[in-house]
Amino acid sequence: MAHAPTTFLDLFDARPLVKNSRLRVGNVRARGVPAILIGVATIVFAAGCGEALKRAAGALPETLRVARNVMLMTRSARELPRPN
Repeated sequence: MAHAPTTFLDLFDARPLVKNSRLRVGNVRARGVPAILIGVATIVFAAGCGEALKRAAGALPETLRVARNVMLMTRSARELPRPN
């Protein structure tokens, strides 16, 4: 009589998961563990960006207003006639 698995690792075989993991973005291709690591890093990066936006939400309207004013000033400076 076979005995029942005792741990999660006995129940879970990661080889098919690692073998079938593929990632392709443009010309960049990754397979196996590197593909999994890139995927996890992307998720962590996106969560960090979301957290940063949430923390900076109070300052965003002022920041965007200043950025718009700078853009308008540089645009109008390009349109000024140049001295000879």
